Amino acid sequence: MKRFALLLLGLIVAPALRAQQPADLIVTNARIYTVDENRPLGEAMAVRDGRIVFVGSARGAETYAGSRTERLDLDGKTVIPGMVDAHVHLMGLGTALRTVDLVGTRSYEEVIARVVERAQGVPAGEWIRGRGWDQNDWADTRFPTHEALSRAVPDHPVYLTRVDGHAAVVNAMAMELAGVTAATEDPEGGRILRDAAGTPTGVLIDEAEDVVLAVIPPASRDEQREAALAAIAAANRWGLTGVHDAGVSPDVIDLYEELAADGRYDLRNYVMIRGNDEDLAPYLDRGPQEALHDRLWIRAIKITADGALGSRGAALLEPYSDDPHNSGLVIVGEERIREVAVRALRAGFQLNVHAIGDRGNRLVLDAYESALREVPTADHRFRIEHAQVLHFQDIPRFAELDVIPSMQGSHQTSDMYWAIDRLGWTRVQGAYAWRTLLNTGVVVPNGSDFPVESPNPLISFKAFITRQDENGWPAGGWFPSERTTREEALKSMTLWPAYAGFMERVSGSLSPGKYADFVVLDQDIMTIAPERILDTQVLLTVLGGRVVYRRGKPTT
Repeated sequence: MKRFALLLLGLIVAPALRAQQPADLIVTNARIYTVDENRPLGEAMAVRDGRIVFVGSARGAETYAGSRTERLDLDGKTVIPGMVDAHVHLMGLGTALRTVDLVGTRSYEEVIARVVERAQGVPAGEWIRGRGWDQNDWADTRFPTHEALSRAVPDHPVYLTRVDGHAAVVNAMAMELAGVTAATEDPEGGRILRDAAGTPTGVLIDEAEDVVLAVIPPASRDEQREAALAAIAAANRWGLTGVHDAGVSPDVIDLYEELAADGRYDLRNYVMIRGNDEDLAPYLDRGPQEALHDRLWIRAIKITADGALGSRGAALLEPYSDDPHNSGLVIVGEERIREVAVRALRAGFQLNVHAIGDRGNRLVLDAYESALREVPTADHRFRIEHAQVLHFQDIPRFAELDVIPSMQGSHQTSDMYWAIDRLGWTRVQGAYAWRTLLNTGVVVPNGSDFPVESPNPLISFKAFITRQDENGWPAGGWFPSERTTREEALKSMTLWPAYAGFMERVSGSLSPGKYADFVVLDQDIMTIAPERILDTQVLLTVLGGRVVYRRGKPTT
């Protein structure tokens, strides 16, 4: 009886003793937005072994203090959960950081000038790559042609990717090396733009990009490693502790695993495997992988159904309003998507499909519906990446099929200047329809699609609540009825991406038991005037209780 009583006492006391083990870190004097409905606001937080053990009052946090506990007094600064971008191309950002930056160019002449400057320091014959041009930002909004670029840079093959990644302009030397001539046929799902005589203009749309990409020498392993590390550091600088990485090849996944095993991967990456059969087979055989080295989740597949709106490759149900002979491109059709969806359901994988046009979105929803009839599954969390233009009849289908629309706020503020020209007044009502989708009961994880847009997640946060650009245009917001609340916008970059990646039990909010991933800001984005949001600076980015970015100081 005595032994039983001592055992019972141990069962009661042991949890209390464990709860009082000292914290590694105590954060005090902060305004903490937890995104946890049980405790929405706190002033202090305790962290142990990379996890949160307490959020609440300063008094409560102090009960976790020990002789070796580190203290962080934030002097009233704002803390939010680590921000997660729900759709990125991490290696694309790493590559963009090492190539000619064409973002913000206001003319084709400016694009060419930047390429000429780079060519002066590059040996003849070596490829020059750049990214970020957008003809919609130029006075002449037509697609460029190669002639001026070829004259200015005749001794280097040049490949310049449009901002959305769905088009490129190349020079004559690049076309010569790739064998692109008037006789070259358009590949399936792609288009080589041509002049009236049928001669290629140098612009390649969607799958046609691969015709030239195939002859560009691949990056070395060391170059890939440096690109990955540069992209991770850039993400941390903007307050990102997690990303959902869309369409990753096996060699890059292997690199990620190598860096994570070496402790050099300062992000939690929800990886979407590139969706061709050769790449998929070994991962489907291995099965879903979660929290590899506490950094990598490999349980999702990415497919691209159509192109982009800016390059008129998004698949539309009716022709483009400003190009009446063009309805866009279907890159991967409904039957292939259904086939992969069935395989994903049977193997316990999530399928995420890029769809921008209303026809692209409909064919994905149709494929999902067919797959779910064949393999009924409750918690599949299939996603449509972008979901930019939706027919009104298809909007309720997301909730009916339990499909997550993964959208990007910054796409709306980038595209709004010309979206009506592309779509017309009636069709644009279903574009970037965040509020309408939320009202059906789904969540809308937010992102940037970087390097298509800036990695700064506050751009998409502000877009969600204002639907205005950095200058406050248009007054009142572009179709303002589709705005979200600030609370929803914060969830869209924290808890909702966690849910969209099956990670809500370990991340997405500052709750006891979850990863201690958080960001310290110099302004309170939940209360300041909207026009001040983009002035907000990230002071600290913390991953698992460890500082991975400190403004103005190197991290260790």
